[in-house]
Amino acid sequence: MLQRSAERLFVVAAALSLACSTSDESIVETDAGRVRGTLTDEVRVFQGIPYGEPPVGELRWQAPRPASAWTEVRDATRPGNRCPQVGTVYVDIDSDTEDCLYLNVTTPRGPGSPRPVMVWIHGDGAIGSGDLFDARRLAREGEVVVVTINFRLGVFGGFVYPGLEGSGTFGLQDQQLALQWVQRNAAAFGGDPDNVTLFGVSYGATATTAHMTSPTAEGLFHRAILQSGEALMDVVPGGMGPQVPADPWLMWATREEQEPLGLYVAEQLGCTDPATALACLRGLSVAQILAVPAVMHMFQPYVPGDAILPENPGEALRAGRFRAMPVLAGHTRDEHRLFIGLFHDGAGAPITAEQYPDLLATAFGEQAEAVAAAYPLADYPSAGVAWAQVLTDRMWARTTFEQNSAFAERAPVYFYEFAEASEHDLPFSAELRTGALHADDTEYLFGDGSSLTPARLRLSEQMIHYAANFARTGDPNGEQVPTWDRFTAASPNVLALAAGEGGIRPIDHRDEHKLDFWATQP
Repeated sequence: MLQRSAERLFVVAAALSLACSTSDESIVETDAGRVRGTLTDEVRVFQGIPYGEPPVGELRWQAPRPASAWTEVRDATRPGNRCPQVGTVYVDIDSDTEDCLYLNVTTPRGPGSPRPVMVWIHGDGAIGSGDLFDARRLAREGEVVVVTINFRLGVFGGFVYPGLEGSGTFGLQDQQLALQWVQRNAAAFGGDPDNVTLFGVSYGATATTAHMTSPTAEGLFHRAILQSGEALMDVVPGGMGPQVPADPWLMWATREEQEPLGLYVAEQLGCTDPATALACLRGLSVAQILAVPAVMHMFQPYVPGDAILPENPGEALRAGRFRAMPVLAGHTRDEHRLFIGLFHDGAGAPITAEQYPDLLATAFGEQAEAVAAAYPLADYPSAGVAWAQVLTDRMWARTTFEQNSAFAERAPVYFYEFAEASEHDLPFSAELRTGALHADDTEYLFGDGSSLTPARLRLSEQMIHYAANFARTGDPNGEQVPTWDRFTAASPNVLALAAGEGGIRPIDHRDEHKLDFWATQP
């Protein structure tokens, strides 16, 4: 403890020394070298800072290594490369370079006491990058330092193969290496390394939960914000579309479940000799690997016994084996409309009224009639919306309530439901693309706000204040926002977040999502 305190004082003193030695706010000294970012009137933005060595060649599917030092001032005015990925119907980006372990820092200009640090893990373990999230408003209005990161995705981050050390956790290891970088360098950007909030959406929230249970993440962050986290989710048969096998599956996969897929990938790529397969696979190009179907969906295993995740994070959470820290967590009101739209309407197979009973029977078996009675088609504008509501309540609302209840046993918890409905420009029916869909709340924390109406911009400002207050003190409440009561087993308070007068309000989450009904179902 004394050694760590001494190291922390040294880092802070070095940062202060640099600040006194130069008047150029665009230059910051990191532990690997100086970087020059971009200045606006209110913030400083540093992009494309390497935190890890490029995981190429022999380093593919190896634990990440800290970035090498440099001598000249490094340009940090443009994003770094995105990690390998293939574009989808909802995000049309791709990349074929593994030199991608970069992060971005946005920090308010001007003096001030060390500011809270917020480290963002983006959603979707198969696509995305830190530079897609404009943190200028969050940093400026919240008076926080925001770090967004790239990390290995899909098969490059989650590959599992017999005998491969670190199988399945390379993306998580990248995230922890980035958090270690934050511990060493936050002070140089005006941040407080002893007050770090890890936050993320969807896969990013699930990964955050994983780090709360990971022995190797000890001391790397101190608060957590989980937006639509899936750590406890089990997907009912047919819940993610007709292409998913009709067996229940969990968000976390074991070595035994994933190794056959790793062997299949090796076979498809012609690397079949166990003695040389890994060397063979490391010798292939990114394009060759990406050409194998399904490889970008290998990103969520936990591989029991691994040092990073020795047990299923969901099981660890249920058993109370996690680091107790303040948690702010919730979901959107209409989560699953996005997935029904993508995997049914978007696939050319919209759900009909005639199909609804069959979907319920596939998902719930003998309980199908009870679910149909609780969710009659007459209550919904379409069969697709009815099915989406069943899955929103069963898969998202139920498990988020269970997750927050588990956290609340040991730490302060603030539970929200994002309830601001929008109509989205997505390739599926109007009924499904209208609502508070999965990850809709992300836009209200990131971006310049130009796409928001005045009422929604005000909601965005309030959400930024909630998040920044929480990052600062572990409590989202403050003078500029409505009161947010803590969630406990005795007082299961949930705050709805919506625009307009009275849009932010307490709700009966259990009643809205029929959780008493779902408590009677398997």
